[in-house]
Amino acid sequence: MKRPILIHPDPRLKKVAAPVADLSDARRQLARDMLETMYAAPGIGLAAPQVGVPERLIVLDCVKEEGAEPQPLVMFNPEVVAASDELNTYEEGCLSIPEQYADVTRPAEVQVRWIDESGAEREEEFGGLWATCVQHEIDHLNGKLFIDYLGPMKRQMITRKMVKLKREKAKA
Repeated sequence: MKRPILIHPDPRLKKVAAPVADLSDARRQLARDMLETMYAAPGIGLAAPQVGVPERLIVLDCVKEEGAEPQPLVMFNPEVVAASDELNTYEEGCLSIPEQYADVTRPAEVQVRWIDESGAEREEEFGGLWATCVQHEIDHLNGKLFIDYLGPMKRQMITRKMVKLKREKAKA
């Protein structure tokens, strides 16, 4: 089931998400719903707070090549356990900040630990777009948006555009 995505500014996007204590069927269904929502948007990552659920759950799939097999990842309680000194800059966007993009610099590679859908603890190293995406989504769990990396002028400009977009949607 597709879920509505919260649009910035929304106070729920700025709250730190709670750890997931147990993997109930409802939480697994939430993960499936989030993947469906992400693919439909379309996007490459989505965090539970973006669909109004204040829990530490993210989904991502950075496979973008036409005809390539999707590689959906579901991560409960993800955490970066190591990050490279080398940095990468990517133009980032966000499903909660539609049609706004800006360059954000982050570690080029990260080691991430999480619980998968079966309840197993996993740890993997990510590089390139996957590294950027997983860091972006984990930021959501900590109440941080990609625009928080920008200067105050650019951040305020984007926020004003989102306020206007929300007003226009409310009228429609």
